[in-house]
Amino acid sequence: MIAMLCSRVSLSGMQAAKRLIILWVMLAASLSAQSAQPPTSQPDVFLVTIDTLRADHVHCYGYGPTQTPALDSLAKDGVLFAQAFTPSPITNTSHTSILTGLLPSTHGVTDFAVRLASTFPVWADLLKKQGYHTGAFIGSVILDSQNFAPGLDRGFDFYDNFPKVAQNKSRWGRLERRGRDVAQHAETWLSSHPAGPHFVWVHFYDPHDPYDPPPPYSQIYKDRLYDGEIAYADSALADFLAYLKKKGWYENSIVIVVGDHGEGLGEHQEETHGIFLYDSTMHVPLIIKFRGQRRAGRVVEAQVRTTDILPTVIELLKISPPKRLDGESLIPYLALAGTPETTGRTVFGETDYPMRFGWAPLRSVRGDGFKFIEAPRPEFYDLRSDPRETTNSYTPWDAAVQKFRAMLSDWRSKMPPRSPSPGFVSQNTIDELKALGYLGRADVGSSTNVPETSLLPDPKDKIEEQNLLHMAMIASEDGRSSEARAALEKVLELDPKIPTALRQLGELELHVGDYTKAAEHLKHARAIRPDDAMAAFFEGQALDAVGDLVGAREALEASLKLIPSQFRARLLLGRVYLGLKDPKAAEDQFEAALLVQPQDAEAQLWLARAQIASGNFVGALRQLELLSNSQPKNVEVFESLAQAYSGLDKKAEAEQAEGRARTLRNNQRP
Repeated sequence: MIAMLCSRVSLSGMQAAKRLIILWVMLAASLSAQSAQPPTSQPDVFLVTIDTLRADHVHCYGYGPTQTPALDSLAKDGVLFAQAFTPSPITNTSHTSILTGLLPSTHGVTDFAVRLASTFPVWADLLKKQGYHTGAFIGSVILDSQNFAPGLDRGFDFYDNFPKVAQNKSRWGRLERRGRDVAQHAETWLSSHPAGPHFVWVHFYDPHDPYDPPPPYSQIYKDRLYDGEIAYADSALADFLAYLKKKGWYENSIVIVVGDHGEGLGEHQEETHGIFLYDSTMHVPLIIKFRGQRRAGRVVEAQVRTTDILPTVIELLKISPPKRLDGESLIPYLALAGTPETTGRTVFGETDYPMRFGWAPLRSVRGDGFKFIEAPRPEFYDLRSDPRETTNSYTPWDAAVQKFRAMLSDWRSKMPPRSPSPGFVSQNTIDELKALGYLGRADVGSSTNVPETSLLPDPKDKIEEQNLLHMAMIASEDGRSSEARAALEKVLELDPKIPTALRQLGELELHVGDYTKAAEHLKHARAIRPDDAMAAFFEGQALDAVGDLVGAREALEASLKLIPSQFRARLLLGRVYLGLKDPKAAEDQFEAALLVQPQDAEAQLWLARAQIASGNFVGALRQLELLSNSQPKNVEVFESLAQAYSGLDKKAEAEQAEGRARTLRNNQRP
């Protein structure tokens, strides 16, 4: 090319042309070097957690039956960690560990509705201080920071909680959002906040049971609905990644996709998760796409932890780490400089969820191809010859067992002391937990209630009962009362003294209107577990419905003695006292209810009725006149207002109030 140019110009022109070409080559080389260098600005960081996702049900992890093209593509662009493990098989706890880089025993969120202490920074805290715009988009109410996961919203500019009042009774929008809806929420927020850098957490809940994928996945995977949920979640991920590419953010961003925990699917007889610490619920997929796709397509076989993710991001962004991290950066495995690390990391696991059933909590340690599980009947597995953990080779004198037991003891000694935080769980929260298939703290109890956890029943001996209880909760939420009843009756055949089953059966009969049976089951539950406030409340409801006001009063007073702040129990007890012709006691209960919910119109109306019954017409009138302004279409308010005026011998006002009530009644008739 240079020769051609030279032949067309004079000698002097030839020299100029050469200089021009040299400049052109230098400029091209400079531009090429610049394009090869990563941008100097901070990268966007996108964390995608997929709930209840087993690693061995993902296509790029070697599972053929399910198609996961988005995860497969991300693995080609990034690094796949073949042996990643969560420290907990429960959503709240496992996500808190991901977001803090801490083990559950450190951060303390081992139960639902326990607030994450402000002393533990989360991702959004750390990145917001670096100028990041932060948003979180959750797929289930189980991670709602107003309710089940207080403190996880810290540092987020926007946290996409669920509405406090559900618009309908459908599962969708009340308890769960479809993955594509979650992705759309995130995309909408990002489009309205285009200036970076961004840290966005997207949570897809879909693989969690009950397995109900939308079409066409419900047809394609009709015999494997769990896999259908995974395939649908993968399609939601594909949508989100396509959006990032369209916006030009994908290439120079850090994208992390990780499962929070797995699913039992019947292995070790565990249908779902939370009870056991086997790999079926602890082994999760972890894929990280680094900025500029460094080390694209690499597979890391070493054992790592989900607590290692945050330290990795901290190192990549070159920001100061918190005072404590239980995880370590994964950068040494990537060989960005030098020889890659190949040694696996010790994995600790823990679950307190069995204690909700009155069973022993479990602890585990995994490393060097072995796993030790601390339980009333300890377990030890050689994972190299027994990867499915089917043969318990535990013997207390075995040297390997003693080594792993010592590791667990040493780990426990390094955990900070903590006292369990009870949190506050409303009845609505308890109902939502059950609809999601979990028990709340108020459900805890068994025929073996002892303080020493080592003396509690081994969960291995109770897993059939747990599966049936879970099945009953989901069936009840779906309105399949006969299936729920059959499951609970089967539990009671296995153990007639399980108060959890008795109470759930009592609630079921209460819901369908068989109040006599409901009262019988709930009375039996209370006899076994006298400190169950909610069983006493439900028994009070059942006895009130059958007209046993004395029995209802006793049950409700017992419930309120245990939990004085129950609004519905106060309201019902006040009505029971009115039925027993004790209006002064009724007034006390309605006033106590209003201390809990001062603006509640129903409690205000019942207080006015109690005041009328006790002859306090002036107090009732004061209450009702305010109500008539705030409730101008409430027939009962104007009926009571007429009674109050009559008691004060204000006949004209009474007739006017009665006329208003009559007009409202006529307008409400079909």
